[in-house]
Amino acid sequence: MSMKTVICFCLIVGLWACSAQRISRQAISRQSGLASSNRITIAYERFGLPKNKAILLIAGTNNQLTAWPVSFCEQLARKGYQVIRFDNRDAGLSTKFTQATRPDWAAIGQAIQAKKPIPLLYTLDDMADDAAGLLDYLGIDKAHIVGVSMGGMIAQRVAYRHPNRVLSLVSIMAGGGKADFPLLAKPAVLASIPPPALPADTAAYTQREIKVFRALGGQAYKADSTQIRRQVEADIQRSFYPDGYERQGAASMAGFYAGREQQLQTIRVPTLVIHGSDDPLVVPDAGRNVAANIPNARFELIEGMGHLIAEPWLDQLAALILNNTDRAR
Repeated sequence: MSMKTVICFCLIVGLWACSAQRISRQAISRQSGLASSNRITIAYERFGLPKNKAILLIAGTNNQLTAWPVSFCEQLARKGYQVIRFDNRDAGLSTKFTQATRPDWAAIGQAIQAKKPIPLLYTLDDMADDAAGLLDYLGIDKAHIVGVSMGGMIAQRVAYRHPNRVLSLVSIMAGGGKADFPLLAKPAVLASIPPPALPADTAAYTQREIKVFRALGGQAYKADSTQIRRQVEADIQRSFYPDGYERQGAASMAGFYAGREQQLQTIRVPTLVIHGSDDPLVVPDAGRNVAANIPNARFELIEGMGHLIAEPWLDQLAALILNNTDRAR
């Protein structure tokens, strides 16, 4: 792995999966709170009735829980589920590791190439344990686990680290099985994203995130700049913490190259792996490999979808997730 590739990855991990929100036609109960989990604090929101079966949504790198649109959560909740979205550690309103140093990308790249232990503050395994701890806090015995991008790799880990807590698994636009796929599917497309601005420069940060949306969305996604700007500005107002994305990105990159085929083969719940045909970040074959290693898993390629949970595909994604939860019955 060249340092140029590592640096490019570091520059684009800032926003992996997000979408504009739609107005709900039917009132759904909504609760927010702070949970003690795995020795940290996790911010969460719950849609629907706590007595219902749970769908746990895990976001990607540098995403807050807002990456899962309210309309999407409500759509799932109307089908009789309680739907939980939350901020991963180092993002949103969850615990931030403000005293930690930035990742040593050169050392990380060298460790990956040498197949040696990777120097990280925390790993995707830790983040999977965070998710399981959130279920404990909420009194949920078992849940349907859904993750996107880095969140997909976390969801995979929840399924094999905490098998008794999982009813079904959906991994979206994520690799994490075989360790020899390219880190970037379309480097030329992602090269249009400028380097991160200074942390205090929120205007430059906003402009960069708009370009991230356009690059990750794929050619079929016609991004509405006004809508995207509104979402980015709302996220900044909720929590602006660009330092956390590098640590999450380091954990994500290490998880992508960890080689977890043997662990995936232990998963026994109904599993669906979803990927976009126009994903510029993670090659679809990385998703196919995840599905190939999980017994009886299904693979679904969505034509034209890039690396975003975006408006054109929300209904299709919801239908696929619900179909997989039905398999668990």
